[in-house]
Amino acid sequence: MSGQLQPGPWLAVHEELGVQPPEVDDRPPGTFVELYAQTIADSSALRYFERDICYRELNELSNRLANGLVTLGIGRNDVVGLHMPNIPQYVIALVALSKLGATGSGVSPLLAPAEVAHQLEDASVKVLISLDSLAKPTLDALGGLPDCVTAVIVTGADDLRQPSDLELPAPDSVVCRAFLELTANASSEFRQVDLPPDHVLLIQYTGGTTGKPKGAMLTLRAIMYHMAIFNIYRPWEVAAETVASAFPLFHVAGVSLMLIALTAGARSLLIPDGRDLDHFCQQMVDFPPTRLAAVPTLYQMIADHPLSAEIDFSHLKSAQTGAAPITGEDRKRIERMLKGTVLSDGYGMTEAGPTLVVNPPQRCKPESVGMPLPTVDVRIVDVETGTRELPYGEAGEIIASSPCLMKGYRNRPDESANSLREWHGKTWMYTGDVGTMDEEGYIYLKDRAKDMIIVSGFKVFSVEVEDKLSALDFIACSALIGSPDLNRPGSEVVNLYVELTPEAKQLGSDQVRAEILEFCRVEMAPYKVPKIVHLVDAIPLTAVGKVDKKVLRAQAAQA
Repeated sequence: MSGQLQPGPWLAVHEELGVQPPEVDDRPPGTFVELYAQTIADSSALRYFERDICYRELNELSNRLANGLVTLGIGRNDVVGLHMPNIPQYVIALVALSKLGATGSGVSPLLAPAEVAHQLEDASVKVLISLDSLAKPTLDALGGLPDCVTAVIVTGADDLRQPSDLELPAPDSVVCRAFLELTANASSEFRQVDLPPDHVLLIQYTGGTTGKPKGAMLTLRAIMYHMAIFNIYRPWEVAAETVASAFPLFHVAGVSLMLIALTAGARSLLIPDGRDLDHFCQQMVDFPPTRLAAVPTLYQMIADHPLSAEIDFSHLKSAQTGAAPITGEDRKRIERMLKGTVLSDGYGMTEAGPTLVVNPPQRCKPESVGMPLPTVDVRIVDVETGTRELPYGEAGEIIASSPCLMKGYRNRPDESANSLREWHGKTWMYTGDVGTMDEEGYIYLKDRAKDMIIVSGFKVFSVEVEDKLSALDFIACSALIGSPDLNRPGSEVVNLYVELTPEAKQLGSDQVRAEILEFCRVEMAPYKVPKIVHLVDAIPLTAVGKVDKKVLRAQAAQA
């Protein structure tokens, strides 16, 4: 395809479904919490173990923290790091920062101390709010914090349930305060300041799979616009929603869903440890969700859990998933558990605020990740130049233009210019993902460009092979990576990592490898057949449940 871009084919499906671009409310999240503190004051905003925090209390706690942060010198555009799991204090901080006109930056509890220091310095974090069990070991290991950090606020996971005395670290030249002590005597009054649409509300760091993590600057307009278009197929009803998600709040998926919930006056179930399936499922038994969001692996783990049969999914309005398509029998089994609710796949990235593509529940194609949301434009272009649009069905790089795109990477002008490019009069995010588009505008994700394996000039899409292997009932999870072929420069060796089901682990490894390779030889072209099959106890996962191929590449390199 060449010349002027033609209108996207998905627009015809939008018209068929009656989907229109939404009106966007640019008011900051703090404004909505203030409103609900008046209109639905006693409605639960957060459920944390046995503790409910209503909108009145959330507003007051956020105001106290905002006033406390002012005493520590935080004002407009200052950056505050949030170094916590999913606990109420994280949400309180998000609202407080909105009210102040400051900027929040999630700091993963999984980061090593040196990685924490890099992110604090890169984002110019002025105040760090950290969990007590994270703060002391991090500070002890670092021996000090970057010069930009002037204060640390330390909180306990149970501060709002059963507060106890905290052992505060004593870093040199940095003020250290306990969360409860800072907020106890602070005023419970604080009004949301006016903010322009281009205010950077969040600096969200990418996973760093291709180098050091980069801070995507997400503006107020981008975040509020994302809320409006994300809800387009299943609009939310104010004060009538219960949201169940184990996405960590430091991840863009978790924080965006939390902000959507707050602007809808919803109750969010706070799950501090997504691996604690007993707790997550019990919370859903006690508070049946109307909205559920999880990666495919977590949906399957819930379906396998004994408590899943006790969860009342009859009120469920939407079940979002992402990271990888769920197909075949796995999808049917999960939708049976969800009492027929159609899984709605999504595709996006931190830099896109995050969602670009959603599978309409009313018109779902399970093999795809969906079609562009209203006002989002997605194209498939050649990987080499990124300037030639490809025909339907041909694999290339996915690029997207959206009102929700990041402002850029903080302090990375060169990388910002490489990712955000002008083409046909629009700014496009070059995603680095490889996919195809069909004649109706549905996107089929093939691979990350860096995950695509080249074997003697042939392209092997790892997702395609992994999806086919899911047909083998003795495979619990699989992951494909490439490693350099020392005998053929420029070519790679296909490595398959396999986690077996508990029953299959009793079988002999030679027998299992033979069955896998026989299946692959029948089902795949010869160049796609794995050369090395690694049987592992568990496939490594990232904090949000995606397969962590960075870890597997490191293992392959060591081997």
